[in-house]
Amino acid sequence: MRILGKKVTWATVDDIPRPVVAASVDGPVECVWSRHHRMAELLYVERGTVNFETEGEIWIVPPQCAMWTPAGKPYRMFGSGEANCNVLFIDRTVTIDGLPNRPCTISISPLLRELLFRVTHVPELYDPGGADGRLVAVLIDELVAAPVEEFRLPMPEDVRLKKLTEMIVDHPDDRATLQEWASRIAISERSLSRLLNKEVGMSFGQWRRQLHVIMALRRLATGKNVQVTAAELGYESASSFVTMFKKTLGKSPGHYRA
Repeated sequence: MRILGKKVTWATVDDIPRPVVAASVDGPVECVWSRHHRMAELLYVERGTVNFETEGEIWIVPPQCAMWTPAGKPYRMFGSGEANCNVLFIDRTVTIDGLPNRPCTISISPLLRELLFRVTHVPELYDPGGADGRLVAVLIDELVAAPVEEFRLPMPEDVRLKKLTEMIVDHPDDRATLQEWASRIAISERSLSRLLNKEVGMSFGQWRRQLHVIMALRRLATGKNVQVTAAELGYESASSFVTMFKKTLGKSPGHYRA
């Protein structure tokens, strides 16, 4: 991944003596491990889809949303094809009340999006007390107020549950019951329910819906329509898929496809 417009990289951002550093990203998204510890990070995806893996969880960041990673939290980032992103680095020594203390996805308002674009053009050594510093302050205020969205899938550690995950990912249209899935991984239905609650804090139905939402977002981001996405995930109708999607995320799949 290359950062354009400024001579900033993930390796050198810690050396810039400013509380907030912004840069634009354009090009193929490759795997990148976080190696800096002083900066928290907001990655806003304008175009394309970016996936994160953080501490046993998978996050998907669709277009017009952003991934927040607190300082010192390791992650792996990857995507497919070209992506246009903006990155905001925030010094963890700066006290900003209201910012999340855990990795999460954040909904970006039109105002916050424009502020992110603007700050990528301010000088690296901007005047904190001048116009550029005030612009950064307004951006931080908007970021604190931005709603958190849960594009998150907890990943189990148990070998049998990992096998279950792989089977569902390979055949997302398989509508087998909990009892049938349990039989396929040689475990009782009760044990499967207990393991899922212990490792991911969800029932089987909740966890599978979350997995389907993640897979749906990936498909919608590549341009597939709601009808095709619903069919590939095994829903009998587009309306039943839309109902599930809205129940999980609070918004329709058309909202994210648009």
